[in-house]
Amino acid sequence: MTVSLQRINDAIQFEGTNATGSRLTIASKGEQEGVSPMEMTAMAIGGCSSIDILMILEKQKQRVDDFAVQVDAERAEDPPRVFTDVQIHYTLTGEAQADKVRRAIDLSLETYCSVSKMVDKTATITYSFTLNGETHEGAVREE
Repeated sequence: MTVSLQRINDAIQFEGTNATGSRLTIASKGEQEGVSPMEMTAMAIGGCSSIDILMILEKQKQRVDDFAVQVDAERAEDPPRVFTDVQIHYTLTGEAQADKVRRAIDLSLETYCSVSKMVDKTATITYSFTLNGETHEGAVREE
């Protein structure tokens, strides 16, 4: 995997580009437009696990009509200010069984999602999900 970053103007702001040419603006948490590196990490946890979950549910013949994820993360007060607690909430609609959704989330966070496996070295990861309007709690993931 290769990505590149190019500074934008004289700001503490970069344009990141991957091998396929997709671009993302990265900035410090200031007035500059862009996503901070830690926000990207939170998004990466949500994105990585969501891809796994949808692929697993598809293999299980579970129909998902809509899917969203929200990641709330707490950081340590002292540098390097790593994540200490991460709460992930998935919202799904469709013809899926709650036990299969829970199993897909567990498989993702325990086995397949490389981003969450890196983050769980410093953070307690918890999750919940709402399926067709009914909320379910998940297991706590900590290493």
